[in-house]
Amino acid sequence: MNSLPILLTFLVALLLTSLPLPEGTVIYRPEWLLLVLIYWCMAMPERIGIFTGWMVGLTLDVMYGSLLGQNALTFAMVAYLVSVLHLRVRMFPVWQQSLMVLILVIIHLALNAWVRGITGQFSITWSYWTPALTSALVWPFLFMLLRDLRRQRISH
Repeated sequence: MNSLPILLTFLVALLLTSLPLPEGTVIYRPEWLLLVLIYWCMAMPERIGIFTGWMVGLTLDVMYGSLLGQNALTFAMVAYLVSVLHLRVRMFPVWQQSLMVLILVIIHLALNAWVRGITGQFSITWSYWTPALTSALVWPFLFMLLRDLRRQRISH
């Protein structure tokens, strides 16, 4: 199996995550890296899992200069949950998967808020939770795009 397309999807998600946006729209940015991780954990749990989640989260920690391990922990936790639930979630229609993505992103954000709160760096506002909603709305399109890529490039 070819791993290059998987790596490229993570790199594109990293670029989308770091893309500068106008000040008022930054709160609407979906959690691109987490969405790509959720997809690959669901589609290929034997290859993409907790370790990949940890490494992707660590990359995000280094990129943002956040507390080392903060995103690594939350990404690994989400990867674990998807790995445990992947057989069920794959059977859901895409709109139900979006609800599951909403819950997973809320878990990620809540764990991040908890870690940041412990270190005294953070106070929560309603806009903090907006990426969970935008991630759920983007999920059906990202799912179809990555599914087609996987079928064309990876499975053959």
